[in-house]
Amino acid sequence: MINDATVVILAGGKGTRLAPYTTVLPKPLMPVGDWPILEIVLRQLRHYGFRNIVISVGYLAELIRAFLGDGSRWNMNIRYVIEDKPLGTIGPLRLIEGLDKPFIVMNGDLLTDINYAELYDYHTQGAQEATVAVIEKKVQVSLGVLDTDSNNRLVGFREKPTHTYSASMGIYVYDPSIVDLVPRDIHYGFDNLMLDMLSQERMVRTYPFNGLWLDIGRHEDYALASEMFDTHRQRFLPPDSSK
Repeated sequence: MINDATVVILAGGKGTRLAPYTTVLPKPLMPVGDWPILEIVLRQLRHYGFRNIVISVGYLAELIRAFLGDGSRWNMNIRYVIEDKPLGTIGPLRLIEGLDKPFIVMNGDLLTDINYAELYDYHTQGAQEATVAVIEKKVQVSLGVLDTDSNNRLVGFREKPTHTYSASMGIYVYDPSIVDLVPRDIHYGFDNLMLDMLSQERMVRTYPFNGLWLDIGRHEDYALASEMFDTHRQRFLPPDSSK
């Protein structure tokens, strides 16, 4: 089923953590297996019915535009907004016209098998203004941890404890009302938005996801992404998405 909602893909960053590769190639065009990561994302979105795409570009924008064009080869409609200066992960929304119904915002360098249609439906069936896709991450402290009271008395001890967090996947669904919170022409990120929404007591819900997900921002993550893609190719590229 075709969904006419807009998907905003953030592809304007310099990808400095992946240098020197990103000195000549924007991070969203870095190949994973035999596909640029951004093309994998587009094919997944098409599979789940999304055709209306806006890509926010800045660094090496001409290469992204030259490669993707207007999206017609994937039966999609791609348009672009240009960040003349870095605007963060939320700031570019002020450059986009026509955000008059709930829309998806996502980073352009993610490898995941999330079902975008289910995420969108989850948002539209709730009362929240923002939905954040989250994945469980475990962080182990490599030391013994001492628990003390206000008098510095030892009340507990944990050897190398593990903490579990709900971490943002860089994929969101927002109501149009979110755009009014975004200041114009300044850097404004996801962290700013969440803090502002909390201070105003506006409703945000999370969408827990337990599938495959990886941000390819670092060298070690990029190498892992290529391995993960080769191992789980059918999960990342549903049958009709590879055509």
